[in-house]
Amino acid sequence: MLQRHTLWLLVLLIVGNINAYAQEKAKADLKSTPALDKPKADHSYKPLTLKLNDDGSKYVRFIIWNQIWFRYTQNNPGTLDADGKELASTFDIGGRRLRFLAYAQVSPRFLILTHWGINNQTFATGGAPNSGPKKPQMFIHDAWNEFAVIPDKLHIGAGLHYWQGPSRMGSASTLNFMTLDAPIFNWQNIEIEDQFARQYGVYAKGQVGRLDYRIAANKPFSINPSVNTLDSTKTTATEIAHHTWASTGYFAWQFFDKESQKLPFTVGSYLGSKKIFNIGAGFYYHPKGTGQYDATADGKHSTNDILHWSADLYYERPINKEKNTAFHLYSAFYGFDFGPSYLRNVGIMNLGGIADPAKVSFNGVGNAQPLIGTGQISYTQVGYLLPKMKDHGQLMPYGIFTYKKFDKLNAATTQFDIGLNYFLNGHNAKITAQYGLRPIVDKTTLEQNGMKGEFILQTHIFL
Repeated sequence: MLQRHTLWLLVLLIVGNINAYAQEKAKADLKSTPALDKPKADHSYKPLTLKLNDDGSKYVRFIIWNQIWFRYTQNNPGTLDADGKELASTFDIGGRRLRFLAYAQVSPRFLILTHWGINNQTFATGGAPNSGPKKPQMFIHDAWNEFAVIPDKLHIGAGLHYWQGPSRMGSASTLNFMTLDAPIFNWQNIEIEDQFARQYGVYAKGQVGRLDYRIAANKPFSINPSVNTLDSTKTTATEIAHHTWASTGYFAWQFFDKESQKLPFTVGSYLGSKKIFNIGAGFYYHPKGTGQYDATADGKHSTNDILHWSADLYYERPINKEKNTAFHLYSAFYGFDFGPSYLRNVGIMNLGGIADPAKVSFNGVGNAQPLIGTGQISYTQVGYLLPKMKDHGQLMPYGIFTYKKFDKLNAATTQFDIGLNYFLNGHNAKITAQYGLRPIVDKTTLEQNGMKGEFILQTHIFL
């Protein structure tokens, strides 16, 4: 409670100082303002591009972006600090994504891309081994080579890639979310069978008429050393050692404007610059990807084929072109099958803590919640882009509703999020505030029993 009062006092002091400064500045401006208005600041810039030939058809494009989070988190029940006292809430600031990407159109038919950076560093987590939270390890996110067999219609590539299903958000760009972030279950294998949503493989992609497609054959990362580690304590599905390949794909029918497919990163919001109506569906299939103890099976274990599918709808259109207003809707339904009762609790940039066994919920400590598992998930986000303001900035309020029905739990859970984007210069420079309520699941009844909140303020800049 003291932390919350401290936060509001800090906010009031900052707002009060800003207001006082603004009043003094206004008085000074009245005395010194010339007859003509001063020119407005120009926030435009040219993309960071290096031409490889005279006409610019061969080039290298560089992209740099940072997403910094300031958070107030209501911790899950049973979260304790290092002294064993209840840690009801936490304030922190951290780096959600600190990235660098470069791709080169070497010729009309050859493209190379490399993407690296760090994610999720806080004051307490995210560092290199034996370094605590400090000195995070920069790693490769994407690295692939691509050849245009039939330009636009059929491109084939190989490497550590992001061309995948089962949904549009399976390849979501982190540069232009309509919301603060992705729901995370859109990357259903995150940090288990993949490297931060990427796998090594071969892919094919293209657009034929109104059909946009991407398919891939990948070799998922193997996490656990041996299937023989399964024993009678592991009666629900868990990841196992494997040598099988996985297949994935996503197909979308584009009714109105066509989207670029040069890179795999699907756009979160076009901010009224395009009229989009796409209906899509996709899949992910990995034979023998999980296993569990089974006394009736040979060797006392059995394996499961992982099979996920999704269907989604993306709709965005300008409402008033003069005022640059727009409406946004994205809705998706996921069917996940990892095997019997598989369920993962995930907390983004989870500061964790020590668990009090008597009070801790099924969620665990910090901001974790049941997020990915065998079952169904329905997800919908809606936003409205308001007219441009005098400083050419724009506001975009939005809301999110998530419904999850996991086989492991006895009842469905729900989550609500509301947020506001302030676009200073489109997606290139924006500030986003979001407040969300996540479900708390009772460890005895395995049903939702209350909710906890989290407020996040993000500064986002990319070049």
